[in-house]
Amino acid sequence: MALGALRPSPLVEQATARLREQITGGHWPVGTRLPSENALAQTLGVGRSTVREALRALTGAGLVQPRQGSGVFVIAAEPAEDWPARLRRAAITDVYEVRVIVETRAARLAAARRTDDDVRALRAALAARRAAAGGGDAAFVDADIALHAAVVAAAGNPVLTGLFAEFAPALRERLIDLVELLGLRHDDANPGDDAHARLVEAVEAGDPDTAEAVLQTELDRTLALLRKA
Repeated sequence: MALGALRPSPLVEQATARLREQITGGHWPVGTRLPSENALAQTLGVGRSTVREALRALTGAGLVQPRQGSGVFVIAAEPAEDWPARLRRAAITDVYEVRVIVETRAARLAAARRTDDDVRALRAALAARRAAAGGGDAAFVDADIALHAAVVAAAGNPVLTGLFAEFAPALRERLIDLVELLGLRHDDANPGDDAHARLVEAVEAGDPDTAEAVLQTELDRTLALLRKA
């Protein structure tokens, strides 16, 4: 498959796509050293800076690897699967097990580190969860996740906050399905309210043991339901 010159715009995206096709199509097998930037630029009809950006994108995708003094080599025939895609494909119970580990530790940290602003945010999130009980399942799940996100944020660790943010979309859709499938709100429009109130109180009081224990019990209960679903 010949490379061929590219159309004017967007050049970086086109160059990246064309080079990726050469790799995934087997024209450049794993272990192959790619042509020089100059050669690729001439073949594609673009500048070296465009080729350089395209190679950076392919490096980020896990397809190629620059080796100082040797050139750029193909290291994989398929792009590496990104974390969000992996989460979307994972079993919800697997995602939830990791959520339990992350959130229970975050609850301990939140109880030790929470600020006045964090406490206000937690109280507001708890009130919003209660208000959402009068709405549909999706709105309630969104409010529930927002409260948990506020607990994680109170831990004061941006990595934990980012990790939870990655989990949230994968959790949301399937938790909505679970609520509807098992009719969890048929008899109680606000399930888990007492537990969530105790969690907020424990974080506010600076009681890490209680915060962790309350959240562990609540998340384990949901995990057990997920395993039965």
